[in-house]
Amino acid sequence: MVTVQTEPQQTKSQQTKLRLALPSITIFAWISILLISALPTIVWREMTGESPIWLFWAKIFLLIVFIVLSSGWKPIQPLRPFFVIFLLLSLVEALINLVNWQGFINQDSFSGEMLRVQLPRMVVALLMITLLAMKYRRSDFFLVKGELGAPADPIRWLIDKPISWARLGWILALCISLGTLVFLWIAGQPPLEMLRQILPLLPVILFFAACNAFGEEMSYRAAFLAPLYPAVGKQHAMLLTAVWFGLAHFYGVPYGVVGVVMAGILGWFLSKSMLETKGFLWPWFIHFCQDVLIFTFIAIGSVTPGG
Repeated sequence: MVTVQTEPQQTKSQQTKLRLALPSITIFAWISILLISALPTIVWREMTGESPIWLFWAKIFLLIVFIVLSSGWKPIQPLRPFFVIFLLLSLVEALINLVNWQGFINQDSFSGEMLRVQLPRMVVALLMITLLAMKYRRSDFFLVKGELGAPADPIRWLIDKPISWARLGWILALCISLGTLVFLWIAGQPPLEMLRQILPLLPVILFFAACNAFGEEMSYRAAFLAPLYPAVGKQHAMLLTAVWFGLAHFYGVPYGVVGVVMAGILGWFLSKSMLETKGFLWPWFIHFCQDVLIFTFIAIGSVTPGG
């Protein structure tokens, strides 16, 4: 009888500690992601019209502080790999941006401008894959095809019936692409003649859309989900990456608050697909379909990043 009574008491004590630790790590994760996201830069730039370099170094300093705190404060220790990866990503991007890409890339054409933007992004993605491979297996940071027909967890406000990603992936790719097309058409209103004129650029558009989707999915989704998922769980990992992804697109295409909301929703679905299929293929494909439309409208000059 004594043994039977003692074991439940120990289990209850462990569960109590877990419940106390979980809110601490979740709250800290949310505070930290907002501080090191694009939010401070957006607020400062919208208020002053400037993006001072000290904001970047302030975020670097905060990341170092978070790494130190997560090394000594046990409730948030599982977040330490995330802070380290975020710090490395920020520094790698800063170093890549120091390179004068304009000096040896002709930007007088759409292809040249796309190359100037996408080449650094692919370099960052490849470096991040190399760094992640030092700590994780490829499957741990989703650099595998994944289970394309894996079951999708129900979405209460959207889908309440069982569905597989073999079907949901196509539905999302179509719906997200159509939504993006409507926004781009209303914002740009290009004449049909212009759309016909850029047909020769279609291979370039497809290539750079594939590169952009792969680079962003590996650098900004897989690299974040790999450490966040075991630390804060599936739901918060998806929301955290979605918020970060949405804020990062404030000056992108689509732009402004609408862009943040659209990119945030997209980011949530892409994170969901990555976690549930345990691979990058579905999120890459959905992202790729949207980027094809965005790059097409950029090519004809009807929309530009940041408005």
